[in-house]
Amino acid sequence: MIKLTKTERSWVLYDWANSAYSITITTAIFPLFFGQIAREGGLSDTASTAALGFGNSLFALFIAVLAPILGTMADYRGRKIRYFRAFLFLGTLATILLVSIRPGAWLPAIIIYMLSAVGFAGANIFYDASMIDVTTVDRMDEVSTLGFGWGYIGSTIPFVISLVIIFLMAAGDLSVLNLSAVRIAFLITAIWWLAFSIPFLKNVRQKYGIEPSPRPIRDAFGRLYETFRHIRSYKKIFLFLIAYFFYIDGVGTIIKMATDYGSKMGISFTVLLVDLLMLQIVAFPFAILYGWLAKKTSTRFMLFTGICIYTLITVLAALLPFMGPGALVPMFIFVSFLVATSQGGIQALSRSYFGALIPPDQAGEFFGFFDIFGKFAAILGPLLMGMATQLTGSYSIGIGCVIILFALGAFFLVRCGKVED
Repeated sequence: MIKLTKTERSWVLYDWANSAYSITITTAIFPLFFGQIAREGGLSDTASTAALGFGNSLFALFIAVLAPILGTMADYRGRKIRYFRAFLFLGTLATILLVSIRPGAWLPAIIIYMLSAVGFAGANIFYDASMIDVTTVDRMDEVSTLGFGWGYIGSTIPFVISLVIIFLMAAGDLSVLNLSAVRIAFLITAIWWLAFSIPFLKNVRQKYGIEPSPRPIRDAFGRLYETFRHIRSYKKIFLFLIAYFFYIDGVGTIIKMATDYGSKMGISFTVLLVDLLMLQIVAFPFAILYGWLAKKTSTRFMLFTGICIYTLITVLAALLPFMGPGALVPMFIFVSFLVATSQGGIQALSRSYFGALIPPDQAGEFFGFFDIFGKFAAILGPLLMGMATQLTGSYSIGIGCVIILFALGAFFLVRCGKVED
């Protein structure tokens, strides 16, 4: 494991900070909480799954449209951290507002959730783009995977605290989440996220960029248009973005919908929450392992490895509804283990692979495109799963659709070639 500089440590620590949001809000407690209040509000299980999928798609559409514009403006010197701070505050404030949600109020819940998700995703645009400001190309794979790895460990601390509170306040009945316990969990998440973002705000500075323009918004649109017009000339970048669009779609769908899917399969709250804790712990060494293996083989080879594992995950997940009562929980735990082996690695190496491809003084702009491809993918996956589940009434068909996206991602990644080609 490499020795990190002060700025690299501060950058990595933001993964430690925001991963609390990823597990508590995106993956674990909020989806379970939303399913419960949706039922109290009169929605069926399939309708609540569709509503959560549509909510994820709508916020992703908004951030996807906004991302390249903000990324282009952030390439002006002194702007990147400023935009990061604005989205950080939006995300943490909206997370705090989740505390106000009342039983049955599923519509306000999904609206406030989308605001928090916009803040989370927006801050990540500028966080990812600042990777080139804190490290060098030859260290990107290891620094990026260390970020995801320590993020998994960091997220377990507030998550475990939240689980203890939920279990203690459940009074032995975990069939229904205690509303006060969930509110405390949301508050802990927001405080953790904001507090451990301080080193990033204090120590990370924009190193690359262009001189500010007297007409920043107009010129940003002009630069964005020119880049978009010529992006096909960046053949390797363009093909990778297409590949990333498809395979990260599948990854994001599984991350966002897995807990809701598991609960609809009949997996208890207790098993789901403990399973997610296991996932975070197991994911830490595997994220680091991905970075180490990328040095021994290649970043691209390890991306293919992650795609293959996620394809297997999708197949097994689609078979869950056909498992007998005795096999359902063990298979769900095994699928979760497979997710843990590759979730952080495939995301971290995608970030570092792209960072090695792009010109450093246009990092914000290109990471804006990186995010728009990722977010439009995040629209397609949950929307596809939500619509398929709603139309067919089959959770298996809904999750099974995702496998096509991994196949397309692998196809375009083959055409992309190596970074050094």
